[in-house]
Amino acid sequence: MSARTRQSLRFPARQGGRRRRAWPAAAAVAIGVMTLGVLAPPAASDSAAPPAAAARQDAVQRALNTLVRDDGMPAALASVQDRNGRARTYTAGVGDLTTGAKVPRDGQVRIGSNTKTFTAVLVLQLVAERRVSLDAFVDTYLPGLVRGKGIDGGRITVRQLLQHTSGLPDYGMHLDDDEIRNRYFEPRELLDLALEHPATAAPGKKWGYSNTNYVLAGLIVQKVTGRPLAEEMDRRIIKRIGLRHTYFPAPGEMTIRGPHPRGYHRSPADGPLRDFTEMDPSAGWAAGQLISTNSDLNRFFTALLAGRLLPSAQLAEMRTTVPAGTSGLRYGLGLTSRPLSCGGVYWGHGGDIAGYETRGGVTEGGRAANVAVTSIPTDEAAARHVNDAVDRALCG
Repeated sequence: MSARTRQSLRFPARQGGRRRRAWPAAAAVAIGVMTLGVLAPPAASDSAAPPAAAARQDAVQRALNTLVRDDGMPAALASVQDRNGRARTYTAGVGDLTTGAKVPRDGQVRIGSNTKTFTAVLVLQLVAERRVSLDAFVDTYLPGLVRGKGIDGGRITVRQLLQHTSGLPDYGMHLDDDEIRNRYFEPRELLDLALEHPATAAPGKKWGYSNTNYVLAGLIVQKVTGRPLAEEMDRRIIKRIGLRHTYFPAPGEMTIRGPHPRGYHRSPADGPLRDFTEMDPSAGWAAGQLISTNSDLNRFFTALLAGRLLPSAQLAEMRTTVPAGTSGLRYGLGLTSRPLSCGGVYWGHGGDIAGYETRGGVTEGGRAANVAVTSIPTDEAAARHVNDAVDRALCG
């Protein structure tokens, strides 16, 4: 796994007949002349905003414009929330390359691996209820299920699943674009696909991002609660904190329910953009199936870091991190920390799934920002610019 892939923390896109993990060398191709969005009206008037906030907002719009103009993103969207809860939304580009339709403000997108944070919260809620132990082995909850070459569920702990230190192979490495787009997968099928391949490391010895970890975490949630993962996510998180535009798609649901920009994907990485808006997201499941908005993601991560979803002991476990690649990125239990150019860190996750990439998080001071683009960047510069947009939103 490349350093860039480790940083992206994604439910990754696929390339050709095999799923792409390393970032290709080909640069993203600019897509015609895009219409750039303008700043949305804020909750408070522009005249009421302090100069520093206005400068930060201008920097966010410039960053989105760059993603469209220079990096070839069809559209870019952002939501920025200050420590007092006042929010602004931004757009750039077009929401539909065929019709030229505007980008819907705060439109719904597939949020990929941000789903992992939701799944980790469910597990840690069960830990707080003394129904799950982080240091129990997977076999405690799913006896005999996890077996393979160098793989033994009697040696892998729940903590190692959530932290990506289990050594389990990533099933996503073995799925192609059209298969993932059109086929419905049961979670057990995803696990079986992973277990056809050998372990990548002994449990606890090495950090290595694997979607398989979170499929198992989702199965543990279902086994312990006796309820479907989607129901538990909706009851324990989505409704609890009022995420009005976030949902777990139903089996076979290939469309996005609310206003949304269309999502595009290159396969191969230097090929033309294809519309991937409609797809079966079941290959993501507990690792990457959710749909949400930038504003809802800000609300979720703000509530999480404020202690509204977990007791302090479990939130502290979630924030206990290990190094994850380069650039100072660290991974906890379904939660990452990334350094800010203005000092300190922000907490979040990020996600990629064919058609969409999302990045963002919350600072210790309570500022929140999330950025989405409607195609996964296919070069290092464009990928860096998405993270830079988040940094500008949080730092000014």
